[in-house]
Amino acid sequence: MEEHVLKYFTACVTAAGFGITIAAAVCGIAQSLGLKSAVEGIARNPESSGKVTVTMIIGLALIESLCIYTLVIAFMLLGKAPKLEMMIKLLGQ
Repeated sequence: MEEHVLKYFTACVTAAGFGITIAAAVCGIAQSLGLKSAVEGIARNPESSGKVTVTMIIGLALIESLCIYTLVIAFMLLGKAPKLEMMIKLLGQ
């Protein structure tokens, strides 16, 4: 039983770490591509800068919300991990 708890804790921490890492990387790439396209669009047509900027900010906020959702799920996973007292007991310290 105690080995299953330790394996569960390890799986939770690993999943949370990989989830945040992947989400941050993909969100960073998506935001940079969106910003690049907006700057190119404004460079081609400076008169449309107002509309492009508003649309870009909304798009970047939606992309960033995906990373925040991943952070919330990671915290939920870590919240389901065994308590500190149980981990100390399992590790024998």
